[in-house]
Amino acid sequence: MSYDEKRAFMRIDVNSNMHYRLVDANEFQAARCLSLSGSGVSFIASKSCDEGRALEINITPQSSITPAFTAFVEVVRVESLNDGKYEIAATIKTIKS
Repeated sequence: MSYDEKRAFMRIDVNSNMHYRLVDANEFQAARCLSLSGSGVSFIASKSCDEGRALEINITPQSSITPAFTAFVEVVRVESLNDGKYEIAATIKTIKS
């Protein structure tokens, strides 16, 4: 059985603009959402973030048919990429809207 078959929720490739901020910060940072599932999200950001940190995310889909998605997440993995950016994976804790 492959890893994807063991997942509790199907992962969807999103490739949409998004914004995120540390829960205790006021300023949002721009990022690019890669994928979304019922339990998590991954995105590319220009700034790193510590594992275990709480973030508020807002994903704006490219299609107006799909509404914006706002949630509180916990960072579970951060990988440094060759271009100086970071791939961040997070677990969804609460969906705000």
